[in-house]
Amino acid sequence: MFAQMKRMMKGIPAALVLLFTVLPVQTKAQSQDFKLGKSLELEYAVLRELAQSYVDTVNYDKMIVAGVRAMLATLDPYTVYISEEEGEDFELLTTGNYGGVGSLIRKAPGEGVRIIEPYENSPAAKAGLQPGDVILEIDGIPVYDETSEQSSGRMKGQPGTDVKFKVVKGRTKDTVDVVVTRERIHVSDIAYAGIYHDDIGYIQLNGFTAKISEEFKEQVLKLKEAGAKRLVIDLRDNGGGVMDEAIDIVSLFVPKGTLVVSSKGRVPELNREYRTASTPVDTLMPLLVMVNGNSASASEITAGALQDLGRATIAGTRSFGKGLIQSVRPMPYNSQIKLTTAKYYTPSGRCVQAIDYSNRHEDGTLDKDANGGIAPDIEVPGHPFSRPTVSLVYYDILGSYAIEYFLKHETIDRDFHLTDAEYEDFVKYAATQDFDARTAAQTALDQLIKAAQSEDLYDNYKEEIEALQKKVNMDKETVLRAKKAEILPLVEQEIVTCYYFNRASVPVALRYDTQLRDAVDKWLENK
Repeated sequence: MFAQMKRMMKGIPAALVLLFTVLPVQTKAQSQDFKLGKSLELEYAVLRELAQSYVDTVNYDKMIVAGVRAMLATLDPYTVYISEEEGEDFELLTTGNYGGVGSLIRKAPGEGVRIIEPYENSPAAKAGLQPGDVILEIDGIPVYDETSEQSSGRMKGQPGTDVKFKVVKGRTKDTVDVVVTRERIHVSDIAYAGIYHDDIGYIQLNGFTAKISEEFKEQVLKLKEAGAKRLVIDLRDNGGGVMDEAIDIVSLFVPKGTLVVSSKGRVPELNREYRTASTPVDTLMPLLVMVNGNSASASEITAGALQDLGRATIAGTRSFGKGLIQSVRPMPYNSQIKLTTAKYYTPSGRCVQAIDYSNRHEDGTLDKDANGGIAPDIEVPGHPFSRPTVSLVYYDILGSYAIEYFLKHETIDRDFHLTDAEYEDFVKYAATQDFDARTAAQTALDQLIKAAQSEDLYDNYKEEIEALQKKVNMDKETVLRAKKAEILPLVEQEIVTCYYFNRASVPVALRYDTQLRDAVDKWLENK
């Protein structure tokens, strides 16, 4: 088969080699071998014909990468091709590290790139960059014609190198030059750790990047020193990450040598058991693990293992149901492929995978097993946001207002509360911004009207529909006032972040977190 591959590839442009080297060679069965060879021959024939006869010049690099990605998309959402250019972003996802200045930015229409949030202790923060500052030039090159992604790319670079910004300061409007020395930026997955209430410690974990278990252990020890006798591990909206980090976090609370997870794959070497390898920190401290429908992968390994081992109470809502393990393999030209290689199973033998990607309907849709994921011991429903609130977040109206507030107010307390008058100021500001303020009732009515019009029934119900519209339709200000209870906490979080960085926003969120409060109350009742 290898000789056949070499003959087929002889004379193919170098850019086309990637297509054939990405495809694995199966030698287990002649029929499989034949099918693969037939497919490769077809691909080659099409590309050769394009090279010889297509009317315009063919961009093979772009075409082949698109073809590879389309091919992988037929498998599952987690099997993806990672180009050399995307390698740094992939490193950030898996390690939380990158070289740069450490700040979130956003394109500011007509003026440049606005600093949204410098990270705590980052080079950007050390250099005095603040929310609302606007970057006009990076290393002498204007940013006006760049996207945020392009500007961000130029801000990144090797640690120890300098980048020079021309900046308009948000508060003073002075134009200054700011030189920032890049560092290795580490974005921690631990959003917050502290005492939640009395003797209850709390850790909010947003991901499972490399070495996060070491940080997690440090925080557990600090909380114990601070008097924590119980611990809440908040994995809500945690999409997962590195499986070994989940195992190491579980190892903090169970005896050494305990089975945490097992894997089963097509290749025998992937059929493994993973056990804890270190001495635990505490095997007796009561644990409450919070999960929801966005808790996936490594989050489910953690929650499922602690649940099966009787080591923790799980609370919240059923988790996402991702029981698949991905491995990263090197590809030609410094690219990589991340592919699903196995399924994982909790200590009791449960596979939490909810979707069978190998069985699609004719229309391409998939079924989701209602029993997938981790079912909580204590069911506590969440409180989903309304459409207008989601739209405010999507269009970053909250963040924009927070920066406006920051520019007008020199300082605030960490325990910040927005006054009624200040919320009314926010309402006036947001009402002038472009976002979808329609409620679910309004959108449902809009759909009803379209359906009635498409079936030529609108005139029959016109009077009733118009009467209903008067009752349901609200202007932006009315909607914002009606949704104050859910919007106000988000505004407060954004404002506190401007002054004290993202970590300070979590305590603000916790004081409004009724799902967590109800879960803790029920947990304590059962003890």
